[in-house]
Amino acid sequence: MFDWHKLLVDGLIYSVIGSAYLVLMLAIDNRMFLNPGDYPEDVLAAVPPRTEKETRKAMLLGIPWFIWAFAFPLYSTLRFAEQATRSPGFTTLFAHAFLIFFSFWLVDLVILDGLMFCLITPSFVVIPGTEGFPGYKDFRMHLRGHFGKGLAYLAVSGAIVSAIVWLFR
Repeated sequence: MFDWHKLLVDGLIYSVIGSAYLVLMLAIDNRMFLNPGDYPEDVLAAVPPRTEKETRKAMLLGIPWFIWAFAFPLYSTLRFAEQATRSPGFTTLFAHAFLIFFSFWLVDLVILDGLMFCLITPSFVVIPGTEGFPGYKDFRMHLRGHFGKGLAYLAVSGAIVSAIVWLFR
């Protein structure tokens, strides 16, 4: 009943497009992510907070990402329900939605945060004036964020998506 192939393909599509958009946002203006949990404490303490203009820009560029972040798992879960040979229950729908969200969570943690941010640290992620700060190499910050609030967001998002599909299909 569970379609692992669909889950893997959709998880890959979701992760690649979502990650590419986040990297593009970082490349456009890394100050858009000046938030606790997105940048290390030592960096946040050394730079001025975002301006109103930067905050508006972050919100404007963030809207398409947030739409994608919710709409694609909803679409994937809906298609999964429609293609199932038997009508899946809420638990199966939740598992599918949760694992779609989890695929991006894992790619974000390992590839974006671990490899790109902490290990490679390309110049476009470094806020001017904070070059060489040790916080850029602190992978524990990312682990705390992902395992702290991150998993809870996955569960809530998975529950919302699966409830929508379960109630309205």
